Amino acid sequence: MNTEFIKKTADSIKHSVVKKTGAWLAVHALEQLPVSHIFGIPGVHNTELYDALNSSDKIRPTLVTHECNAAFMADAISRTSDRIGVLLIVPAAGITHAMSGIGEAFLDGIPMLIISGGIRKDIRFSYQLHEMDQASLLKNVTKKSYLIKHQQEIIPTIFEAYEVATSGEPGPVFIEIPVNLQLFQEPVGDYTCYKPRFHKAAPAGGSDIEQAARMLADAKSPGIFLGWGSKEATSVAIKVAEYLQSPVSTTLQGLSVFPGDHPLHTGMGFGVHSVPAAENAFKNCDCLLAVATRFSEIPTGSFGVKVPENLIHVDINSKVFHKNYPAKVAICADASDALEKILEALGKITQKRENMDIQTRICQDKAAYIDEWMQHKTDKVNPALFFKVLRENMDKDAITVLDDGNHTFLCAELFVNYHSKHLISPTDFNCMGYCVPGAIGAKIANPDKQVVGIAGDGAFLMTGMEILTASAENLGVVYFVFHDGELSQISQGQEIPYNRKTCTIIGDVKLEGMAIATGAKYMEILNNEDLNVIIPKALNHAKIGQPVIVDVKIDYSKRTRFTKGVVKTVLSRFPLGDKFRFIGRAMVRKITG
Repeated sequence: MNTEFIKKTADSIKHSVVKKTGAWLAVHALEQLPVSHIFGIPGVHNTELYDALNSSDKIRPTLVTHECNAAFMADAISRTSDRIGVLLIVPAAGITHAMSGIGEAFLDGIPMLIISGGIRKDIRFSYQLHEMDQASLLKNVTKKSYLIKHQQEIIPTIFEAYEVATSGEPGPVFIEIPVNLQLFQEPVGDYTCYKPRFHKAAPAGGSDIEQAARMLADAKSPGIFLGWGSKEATSVAIKVAEYLQSPVSTTLQGLSVFPGDHPLHTGMGFGVHSVPAAENAFKNCDCLLAVATRFSEIPTGSFGVKVPENLIHVDINSKVFHKNYPAKVAICADASDALEKILEALGKITQKRENMDIQTRICQDKAAYIDEWMQHKTDKVNPALFFKVLRENMDKDAITVLDDGNHTFLCAELFVNYHSKHLISPTDFNCMGYCVPGAIGAKIANPDKQVVGIAGDGAFLMTGMEILTASAENLGVVYFVFHDGELSQISQGQEIPYNRKTCTIIGDVKLEGMAIATGAKYMEILNNEDLNVIIPKALNHAKIGQPVIVDVKIDYSKRTRFTKGVVKTVLSRFPLGDKFRFIGRAMVRKITG
């Protein structure tokens, strides 16, 4: 905490005769920030805060069915808009319920404010209801925690927490406001004078930029790898890619940061786990410009990618450099600034490349891969045809929200997204259950845009009842549930080493019952013939403000490149004896049944 700033603030108002409750001060501070909605559940330690919010003309408190979903909604607000998602939850149980969503935001670098009530600090009694050291509990999933001790600290602390959450590599920040500070009045001063003090990243420049530009100019086959932190750098990333005629791949979280219909876009990743367009385009890459990526497990296919010695790594967080792959040049800077400087330096030392053969090869590889999928015969729903028909019927600026599962990687390989921040999913924390509340948050943040959720049936069962909130708020979100009766991403991973499935078969759930329970419209897609009828019907129905659950009987029998590539990579690292043991065991089980 900036103690000098808060002490100066407190000293300037301690002689004032104007009195306000801590709850009023907290709401006043939040109203000055880019906050439109606050998610949570009232309890004995935060009802005063909720009562103060009820009088706000700028912020709408939104009731959820579970605090985990509140965190996912807040996360989606931050991902799909220029506002910050905020939680207002009860201490202890509310915190532990919300921690999955907080952890997702922390590992994915998403700004969030978590405000909790706290036990009374003005009485001598111990073992109070919900008494817990919340800061210690949240230490590993937040950037910083604050326990407010005096009312004069509330406004400056909330401002400082916002700055911490949104500066550098963003993330969640926790603030505990004891209930006695919320309830009782204390003197305050000129509370309108406090304004956020923003800290911008240091500008990129100097010899590192020049060296990076020279490496890219000298490379025969440069490539670009973009992560979520490039979300505001799409236009300059396109310019750099076109200047170099470089193929562009993204991380899973960064799927949206480069337009999927651009001729240099190849898809997620660039190793054996990626689609042929990416694998082939990066096969001879001799210089890689990696921007705002940590080279984490999923986008690297369980660290199965071949990263060239000439690696230029740009990130706002210097701690990520050299963790998994050593960089020849490491540039700690904002993605947009660094790419602008690199483009400027390139213009001084080399001409724009005109050879567009790489674009032709990418286009051919993409078409061949889609055709391969289209040839897959099934009496259920072909995933490639589903995504094709969905894209044809969606608005170009529609927002797509994914969950964690097999559908995630099918979407990464088969769906075309056009705009940055318009396709979101859980990634490094990889938490199932994100889609339903995430789509609600995205729709709240973007009421004039179509919002589509895609979830596997296992993930949908975790948070599907939150659709009740979508109904209560008249949010026309369409949820396509890929219904195959399995936790398919894991069950497919079990087949090769085990040749059997353990604890990955789901009970026979009737999704229509969940639609009835939550006030949603229910529709069903049984086969390919239903796609052109039901998809436009569902999207059109959502326009009246009613959520829609579409039960999609998906065919998962054809494996994604991601699944096959990761299994191959992981198995290749096994000691030889264990490798033979796993393969032999699977073969014996297959023969013996």
